[in-house]
Amino acid sequence: MSDGLDSWYHEKESAWLYRRVADRESDPLKSQLFRKLGEAAEDQARKWESLQPQRQFEFRPSMRARVVASLVDQIGPRAARNVLAAMKLRGLSVYTSTSAPGHVMPTSVSQVGERHRGGVSGGNLRATVFGINDGLVSNAALVMGVAGSGAAPAIVLMTGAAGLLAGALSMAAGEYVSVRSQRDMYEYQIALEKEELAEYPEEEAEELALIYEARGMDLEQARLFARSLLGNPDHALDVLAREELGLNPDDLGSPLGAASSSFLAFALGAVIPLLPFLIGLPAQSVMGWTIGVTAVALAAVGLLISLFTGRNAWLGAARMVAIGGGAGVIAWLVGNWLGVALA
Repeated sequence: MSDGLDSWYHEKESAWLYRRVADRESDPLKSQLFRKLGEAAEDQARKWESLQPQRQFEFRPSMRARVVASLVDQIGPRAARNVLAAMKLRGLSVYTSTSAPGHVMPTSVSQVGERHRGGVSGGNLRATVFGINDGLVSNAALVMGVAGSGAAPAIVLMTGAAGLLAGALSMAAGEYVSVRSQRDMYEYQIALEKEELAEYPEEEAEELALIYEARGMDLEQARLFARSLLGNPDHALDVLAREELGLNPDDLGSPLGAASSSFLAFALGAVIPLLPFLIGLPAQSVMGWTIGVTAVALAAVGLLISLFTGRNAWLGAARMVAIGGGAGVIAWLVGNWLGVALA
């Protein structure tokens, strides 16, 4: 596609998706927001058409857009907001911010996006706890399975060490790809936003004002506020990323940092079932110590997880011991069966 045709098609596809989102959205204010954004996209498409009056324009939504629209129909716009962001739809921050009546609007650029920043450290702690839990349960089950086959303690230790390394590397690689992909999406979308801000500053300000109106702000006041925010080029892109795209650059993090944290968290959990083997306990008692250490660690993880779920702490501890213990018993039985069958 030529640049003009590509831009026209993007606006038409965005307008088509906005209408689908508005039809599925049950909140009248949010639905109105997406309808207005759709109308704005249609206006932009008509401007592109006027630049090439001799061309015949025909729009058909792409397969990707149809899949996204079907997903919106099935699970709703809020649950599908990440894929909608990937389609570069605006206004998605209404799903990630407080929008109840009486919500205090920001009064300066520094306050824009503040509601998105809360809980970052808590989110990292939560990810660490679950990473430790993954390593603990998976490697404990691996050790129990190999031990159940009748393998010598040295073989169990080597297998557990291999499981620790393989699992931690897999987790690190997955986290790196995930965070890197998020950053790539952000960088791509913010580059497009920069181009549009330079070309259509008034339209960008109007779209931002519509978002604030959907949160209960008077439209005229929202327009004045949006223009004041976008009047500062140093902050304009950050404001648009947070409010139109629903992207918070503060939450993206470093791919290498995320990978390292994931590796360490998984390895910390995975090493616990290996501790009795590493300190050289007698062969006849090493598995008993492994089971005991693992059970205590599972209970501790259950207590920590209860901090995030708000459930009873001791019930959470018992549940984790039951889940991890069940996985270990199944692995032991399978290992024992294979050890007998292959003997």
